[in-house]
Amino acid sequence: MPSLDDVASHQTSLDAADMEWLHQLVADWQILADLSFADLVLWLPDAEGKGFWAGAQMRPTTGVTAHLDDVVGDFVPRNRRPTIDAAFRDGRVVREGDPEWRDDIPVRLETIPVRRDGEVIAVIARSTNLLGVRTPSRLELAYLAMADDLTEMISEGAFPLPGEQSDLSHSPRVGDGLIRTDASGHVTYASPNGVSAFRRLGVTGDLEGADLAEVTRTLIAAPNRPTDQATLPTLTGRTGTQAELENGDASLSLRAIPLRSAGEPSGALVLLRDVTELRRRERELMSKEATIREIHHRVKNNLQTVQALLRLQARRMETGAGREALEEAVRRIGSIAVVHETLSQAFDEKVEFDEVADRLRTMVAEVASPARSVTTERVGSFGELPAEVATPLAMVLTELIQNAAEHAFGEEERGHVVVEVRKRGDVLDVAVLDDGVGLPAGFDPRATTSLGVSIVATLVESELGGVLSFGPRHPATGGGGTKVRLEVPLAGR
Repeated sequence: MPSLDDVASHQTSLDAADMEWLHQLVADWQILADLSFADLVLWLPDAEGKGFWAGAQMRPTTGVTAHLDDVVGDFVPRNRRPTIDAAFRDGRVVREGDPEWRDDIPVRLETIPVRRDGEVIAVIARSTNLLGVRTPSRLELAYLAMADDLTEMISEGAFPLPGEQSDLSHSPRVGDGLIRTDASGHVTYASPNGVSAFRRLGVTGDLEGADLAEVTRTLIAAPNRPTDQATLPTLTGRTGTQAELENGDASLSLRAIPLRSAGEPSGALVLLRDVTELRRRERELMSKEATIREIHHRVKNNLQTVQALLRLQARRMETGAGREALEEAVRRIGSIAVVHETLSQAFDEKVEFDEVADRLRTMVAEVASPARSVTTERVGSFGELPAEVATPLAMVLTELIQNAAEHAFGEEERGHVVVEVRKRGDVLDVAVLDDGVGLPAGFDPRATTSLGVSIVATLVESELGGVLSFGPRHPATGGGGTKVRLEVPLAGR
């Protein structure tokens, strides 16, 4: 059977941009076939205007096929199928006409113009097997209504979505679960599988009428939640994208398709697939204890080798900015190596972080302040932390203690750095305090050129999903010292 490119290159005058549009369409038209309970055939205009060539074909997974044979490569002369001619000539959806009979099967034919940049470049023939037609259910009526939405968008040139690529092997299908929202993001219809998927996440009430974005935010813990800027446009249909929702109960793969009517946003078609079992199996594969411990052990050894090489290089350099930069790199790598050393001795991906924090504060204070007498202490307990928190947190503590030891105190001064930690529910509250000179006037962590502060801000806000703040240690009395505070969410980790 010939491919779409074979038919187009040999029989039509479509250009590269037209073909790219058609490829995006056929990559995603399984959705239209399933919502319509109908077969789809893409008809391409002959280069000489003599008729149309079948370039691609799709059968529904939700209903009985109307095409028992493959038709790709077939040719239909002008006036043989008036509905195809009319859709291409007039640029409108054509539904009139009596059913056709194919192999004793009554078939209803509708034709849809495929428009790109205002021009009709092809026609989709939608064929519905009418054998055994009965009164449609509410689900079937909802599917057909959404199929009409997509049909209108195709005829207006608004579908496929420009720039979006859909991987059909991983994207949810109509039968997996479907939710329709209006322009405000409220659910107007949810299929039984769509409702079941959200019940796995924890929904107890009725989805219809609910604000889908708000429901999602309440179900997904902060570390696993897509940002509000990404979630709201997706679930209200302002953008077409794929995402994954996960909490301790379930994992859902989600795809939102913006819907438009008469050129205006009318909501979204949200496809869902429950991938809980798939993700569970993936986690099982990733948690093979012996293999993971060996990996951590090797990573730790490799990091220590890198440390040694950088230390040797630093000793060969004259005192100056280059040598200081290498020494800082040695300390940063060392903080990561400490975490991997701890993980290599653990039986799961958890770290008793008190030991890590104590080793880091002692190591960093001793190396960072050779001309000063700086002591450190820890108040409170970190407890057991997951590896994805422990590694960036170790680097953050390294930077903050090093900055305090190097910059908070004058030459040959005594100083004291305290790491305070407490847990407030699912939030880890950590503060690094010193009794030094305090922050410079007008200090703005967002505007500073300090590499250490930039590293800390990136790790806390991006990697850990937390909040970072700088301020005086005693704001009420105006005394000396600095307090750097970070709040890290632990829920769902």
